[in-house]
Amino acid sequence: MLTRILFRLIPVLMASAPALSSAQAPESVMVVEAWSGKVLVAANASTKRPVASLTKIATGAVAIDWANANQSDIATIMVTVPDSVAMIGGPNPMRLVPGDRISLRDALTSALLGSDNLAAQTVADHIGRDILSRRGSGGDPVGAFVGEMNRLSRAIGAANTRFTNPHGLELQGQAVGTSTAADITRLSIYAMRRAAFNYIVRQKERRVTVSGQGGNRSFTVKNTNELITEPGMLGVKTGTTNAAGPCLSACQERDPLVRKKPDGSKGVTPRRVIAVVLNNPDRFNRARALIQQGWGIYDQWLANGAPVQDPRRELLKADDPL
Repeated sequence: MLTRILFRLIPVLMASAPALSSAQAPESVMVVEAWSGKVLVAANASTKRPVASLTKIATGAVAIDWANANQSDIATIMVTVPDSVAMIGGPNPMRLVPGDRISLRDALTSALLGSDNLAAQTVADHIGRDILSRRGSGGDPVGAFVGEMNRLSRAIGAANTRFTNPHGLELQGQAVGTSTAADITRLSIYAMRRAAFNYIVRQKERRVTVSGQGGNRSFTVKNTNELITEPGMLGVKTGTTNAAGPCLSACQERDPLVRKKPDGSKGVTPRRVIAVVLNNPDRFNRARALIQQGWGIYDQWLANGAPVQDPRRELLKADDPL
């Protein structure tokens, strides 16, 4: 692993099931208060299924961990668009072609805000080459990067997750990556504790620049998360494919709760709810309602003294990595 990670997995509510297509399966949801780990709402939370561009949460987390481990600034690292982007379909908002140059920060911005698949591939190719070089081995750089995504998932307890590419598209001849609502929640908690990731996904829009044969060209990348304009919303990611259906991971934060302790000192309790919705055509309204429901459950739980009778069912404990 590129970083030292300590997550204590708490199994949640339902056993794993085989991956189903969006037409076959009902939605999966998971709502957790990120700092306490309190599970607030869960349904089909451990059902394996495609998660579309929510895959890019892991892509962004691995990229930022790599930059932090190398003490590098994502704003100054320049990455080159690889030939492999030609194999990826879908929108190409920055009109990327092999050989174009873009900063790692702008590539992550386009991937995480605009769900740009070619940008995600470019990030994976650059970092994957560095990983292979440090190992003194050859091979597929994107495959090496995806290996790190899966190592991260295992390290934080996301045992039902297996990514096959850095963008989440279902490509012909390639196995479809799968995860669960519970695992995407874990990945969202982990990623949102990285300052650079948090900063990117909370933006409503961001100007990025690409350098190509014709010179520099700039684009405004808009956040695909419709909830981002609402109070306290911090991100994190949208995704949609035929197999996955419409998906969303959303995060809302409240001001910390300040309370007086018996010894007279003040205790500060941070508060952040993450809601993951997989395969719901009304994902934004569903997530909005789940977050509101989650806050109500959390507030009542806290008012009752935050009791925990069965930690394995009631908590998804997410300790900060060392």
